[in-house]
Order: sequence, then C-alpha cells, then structure tokens
Amino acid sequence: MFRKIQDAVQLLNHEYIQDFSVGTETRAQDIQKISGFLEEKCRTDGTVFVHGSGKRKSRSQRYLELFRRFLERQTIYDWHTASFQGRNNYCKTDPDATFMHMKDDHMRNAQLKPGYNVQIGVDSEYIVAVDIFQDRNDVWTLIPFLKTMEEKLGFRYPSVTADSGYESEEGYSFLRENRQKPYIKPQTYEKWKKRSFKKDISKRENMGYDETTDTYTCHAGRSLSPLFIKRQKSKSGYESEVTVYECEDCTGCPYKEKCTRAKGSKRLYISKSFLEKRQESYENILSETGIKYRMNRSIQVEGAFGVLKNDYEFQRFLLRGKTKVKLEILLLCMGYNINKLHGKIQKDRTGSYFFPVKETA
Repeated sequence: MFRKIQDAVQLLNHEYIQDFSVGTETRAQDIQKISGFLEEKCRTDGTVFVHGSGKRKSRSQRYLELFRRFLERQTIYDWHTASFQGRNNYCKTDPDATFMHMKDDHMRNAQLKPGYNVQIGVDSEYIVAVDIFQDRNDVWTLIPFLKTMEEKLGFRYPSVTADSGYESEEGYSFLRENRQKPYIKPQTYEKWKKRSFKKDISKRENMGYDETTDTYTCHAGRSLSPLFIKRQKSKSGYESEVTVYECEDCTGCPYKEKCTRAKGSKRLYISKSFLEKRQESYENILSETGIKYRMNRSIQVEGAFGVLKNDYEFQRFLLRGKTKVKLEILLLCMGYNINKLHGKIQKDRTGSYFFPVKETA
C-alpha cells in the first residue's frame, strides 16, 4: 500500500503542482494533510460529487476518495500495530491476550490459543501475590512480579525460590542488588545429571579451565583463549558481557566432528557474570535450606495451581481484557486462601509454614 501511496502522491504533485510527500513514520498525518488539501480544492472548485454507474467522477473527487481509502486503511494498520504492545501476535477478540501453546494440547499439533501468563507467589501455603503477564516466557516475568509484590505487600522477602524457567543473568543481578538470596534451579540442572551430557566433549562443563590464564582446554588438549568481549542487550534493556573464546587451531583434530559444527575453529560464548551468579544459586539449592525450599515450592506453588485448575475446575477465564482477567484470578485466589485457612484450622496446622523433608533410608 505504501508503494501505491507514493505513486499516487507523485501523480497528484504533477497534476496539481504541489510538493506533498508521505514518510514511513508519519503516513497517517501526511495522508490527512493531502486529504485536507483535496477537500479544500473540491470546495473552491465547486466540485459536484457523483456516485453510481454511468456517472463520470471529476479528477479531484477521484483523488479525494483514493486518499480517504488510504487513510482508512492506514488507521486500521496503525491500530493493529499499537495492539501488539511489543509482542509478535495478539488476539482480535481480546487484544490483551497473546497466542500461546497450552498444556491441554491433546492432539499434540502445537495448537495456539489466546491466553495469559498467570504468576503467583506462595508463602506458608497461602497465595500472597498474583499478577497477569502477556509474555509467554516466564523469564521476563520474574523482575516485574517481584517489584509488584514488594509494592503491594510493603516489604521484601529475604529469599526467592523459583523454577529453572525463571533463570537469567538479569534476574540474578536484580536479586543481588535487592539483597535477596536466590534459590533458582539452573536450566541445565537436569541435563548435568545425564551420562550423555557428561560424555559430550563439546560442552564447556566438560573442559578444563585455568583461571590464571583464563583459558579452556578441549578434549584434544588444545587451548581456547579469549578472543574478544561483546556486549548484548536484552529486550528489557539489560546489558551483559559475553567473552568469546576461540581454539588455537582445530585443523586436523580427530574430535572436531563431535566437538563443533563450525568450519573454522571452535568458539565458546560465555558470560562470566552469569556463571558466577548461577554457581551461587546452584550451591544455595543444594544446601539443607535450599532442598527444603525447593521441595515446598513444588508442593505449595504447583499444588495451588493444581487446586485452582482441577479441584475448582477453573480451566479458562470468563472475562476478556487484562484488567478484568486479573480481577477474576484475584477473586479466585481469595477464595483459595479462605479455604486453605479453614482447612488448616480444622487440621490444627495454622502455625505450620513448611512441609518437612522426608529422610531417605
């Protein structure tokens, strides 16, 4: 359409001896300006507008109707663009919703449905915070959720326990700045346990590292030295430094096919800050307190979702729009907390905060 607009503007300038132009960022305003000029031209010339078959439209009427159609379509396109709100999709029946892969995909055909990412914070089996997000990935919800929680509750928890889906360097940095101890499972935690991972010579974890020279040693005994440092920025604006290591020479290496797919020498892209923060969190989750926190996160958080979805049979939102959806989930969580309080009173568990870790034989 933009190419058609440019051609039409060129013809209009030639016939009316004008110098109109339409920019990519100001299309609607520029088309509105041209339409205003044509409306004034029709008025001063006394143009009689005709419609229907057998009627010959004047030149000014044809141009005016053409640019009005352009303006109408451009206004619709601008509305659609604004509705994305930084996302790559949205639902026409609920512009606030994002198309996501749902867990109820029984046919396993990667069906997409409009939905929201619901986040809850649980303390002592009670839901203490809840928020609605449009992000499909949990990693971008951690920091705004913690900020909202602190704002609404009026205090900050000394530690945060979360699943591996929330792990990021930005999240670790935020927790460190706020002096909150991280108990976040690394994304590769389960892979580290597998024999296939331990035998994979291409992985950084299976290479030797010399801290004094800042070099890695591959399976063939060759050194990977730092080549340069590149800075990358996340969609939230967080900047991280990634050190690029390159092998001295992979020519003739008998392990190259198993080590790298690169045509040249093998490279490693490593964020030292992220590894340091991940190691801290990894040591935290392996501690006695970390084991207790992780087990209770699994029971209390996932258990709360299980009760809401299965016991309460809450499978979908009845309202549309982020504000109304948040109100709906808040009311549901309030009911959950009342039921939880009643249950703990009946079982004389009002003073319990954690489920005990079962001792292995």
